[in-house]
Amino acid sequence: MQFSTLGSSGESVSRICLGSMTWGLQNNQQDADQQIAYALEQGINFIDTAEMYAVPPSAETYGKTESIIGDYLKRHTHQRKDIVLASKIAGNGLPWVREGGPITGDAVISSVDASLKRLQTDYLDLYQLHWPNRTSPHFGKHSPNSYAFSDTDTSQQMDSMLDILHGLAECVKAGKIRHCGLSDDTPWGINAFLKLSEQYNLPRMVSIQNEFSLLHAKDWPYLIENCVREHIAYLPWSPLATGMLSGKYLNGQCPPGSRWSIKQRNGLFRDTPESEAAVKAYQEIAQANEITTAQLALKWCDQVDGVTSTIIGATTMSQLKENIEAFKAPLSEQALSDISAVLKKYPAPF
Repeated sequence: MQFSTLGSSGESVSRICLGSMTWGLQNNQQDADQQIAYALEQGINFIDTAEMYAVPPSAETYGKTESIIGDYLKRHTHQRKDIVLASKIAGNGLPWVREGGPITGDAVISSVDASLKRLQTDYLDLYQLHWPNRTSPHFGKHSPNSYAFSDTDTSQQMDSMLDILHGLAECVKAGKIRHCGLSDDTPWGINAFLKLSEQYNLPRMVSIQNEFSLLHAKDWPYLIENCVREHIAYLPWSPLATGMLSGKYLNGQCPPGSRWSIKQRNGLFRDTPESEAAVKAYQEIAQANEITTAQLALKWCDQVDGVTSTIIGATTMSQLKENIEAFKAPLSEQALSDISAVLKKYPAPF
């Protein structure tokens, strides 16, 4: 297993991060136990979760994933010290989470306590803001004029960020969290937090996790360069575009029990004719290299300069093993060149 440093934190994390959002809906406790045990055996030391999980989010499944991980940790207390455990506070918009309200300093403090209780641990290695209080260009909102940046007041946003940092500082001081990070944010969001942290001597953001894949590479180059220069770990989520890059949804297929067979909060916005054409092109490259299309997508993601650790998820052990296997050998220069040609043809297929 290869390792990278988690931004400016100094923490060493595996190049693979085990995602957990299916645990509690598509997967049960036994499934999660098997996935965690196998991942640890393979040298993975980085596990990511969130108070919002399982996904798709609902009032019924809120907190279930953390509780499943907590159940595992209670039975394997000796392994806690070897795990870099990350969770996230949900942003606004979910009526069953703080009545849909925004992230605040007080919300951070109470949410950390609730997560620690569910996870049955005394501390979190990384605590992240799941999405910002303002609208950001994620979940299909990355076309020009999808929304107006000018609709929000910059000074109010900065005040909100400062309040959040004070809440994080309280948790760091109490030993409840070790490091702080972002998710679904932008270069401006990163730099605004860094500016406030330096100005007020508050905890520094060490990471950001954003959607990044062969179908959604918008963070290259601008945000990723920002991360490299500022020592912010870049953690791609959904490197398989919710499974589309495995090829299992081609030609209208929707396997029973798959993610797309479950109603999605934001709909199947990635499912476009252009995305399908791109996946078919990547499938041909994968076949030429005698690997699966999913492995092609994961290898590519791992080889993007600036990527720290790629978040993978699986509903079956066979999927998990296939995904982990992808990181054991890099793509050839020819394969990377072939991929680049498809990327140029389909730079933003959804």
